[in-house]
Amino acid sequence: MTIEKIINEAWENKDQVNQNSDQSLKDAINQVLNDLDSGKSRVAEKINGEWKTHQHLKKAIMLSFRIYPMENLNGPYSSWYDKAHLLKGKTAGWTKEQHEAAGFRMTPNSPVRPGSFIGKNAVLMPCYVNIGAYIGAGTMMDTFSRAGSCCQIGENCHISAGSGIGGVLEPAQALPTIIEDNVFVGAMSEVVEGVIVGEGTVLSMGMYIGQSTKIVNRKTGDISYGKIPPYSVIVPGSLPDKKNPSAPSLNCAVIIKQVDEKTRSKTSINDLLRE
Repeated sequence: MTIEKIINEAWENKDQVNQNSDQSLKDAINQVLNDLDSGKSRVAEKINGEWKTHQHLKKAIMLSFRIYPMENLNGPYSSWYDKAHLLKGKTAGWTKEQHEAAGFRMTPNSPVRPGSFIGKNAVLMPCYVNIGAYIGAGTMMDTFSRAGSCCQIGENCHISAGSGIGGVLEPAQALPTIIEDNVFVGAMSEVVEGVIVGEGTVLSMGMYIGQSTKIVNRKTGDISYGKIPPYSVIVPGSLPDKKNPSAPSLNCAVIIKQVDEKTRSKTSINDLLRE
């Protein structure tokens, strides 16, 4: 049986999965976690121009919580209590040689869970990376930024201080939050609920974007949801209620311009955000 088939069959009877489940299932789950950790597999990837979710990989992550017990870990100033396979973190016990082979920079107090992948030349300031997340090569996770479970962050991105890229672990078929290559996410922003941020996009600071957030093209007036076109420059905005002008306005994301890759490479972030 293939790993995918083993996982899918176990998922149909997930309430019966536990620490005493068959070893073949445990081996399949552990293989998935190892492949996610090494970057051999990823929860979602772009196939023929469209992002697709590999459901059995998400199922394996969720089943892992059933086959592993809770454990205690004592530290010098506190103790922690979590699932055994997640308690020590991705890089616990690594030698200098292992860090050099992995090729990313990781500052103290940057919890990174096993089953997540960090690309070469990435920089992890004090941040948090959850299981199933994928961080592309050359990307910076700035101070107190967060990569939620299964989110996919591309290459050469900058996730600014205090920003969160939401995880979407459940349901299994749901697309996780996607940040494509060369994206700048401004400080204290939140992108959640499986929103796709297209390549080369610049998000101003303080952006809050979920599936219900209206994305308004300022020039055309077009409104869309859940997906930001490539090379967009986005700032916070608000929309009044046309039927009730006295009602409070609702937050929205405003596309103030779109630029091609060549223009973006020659233009600073501040210039792009300035009308």
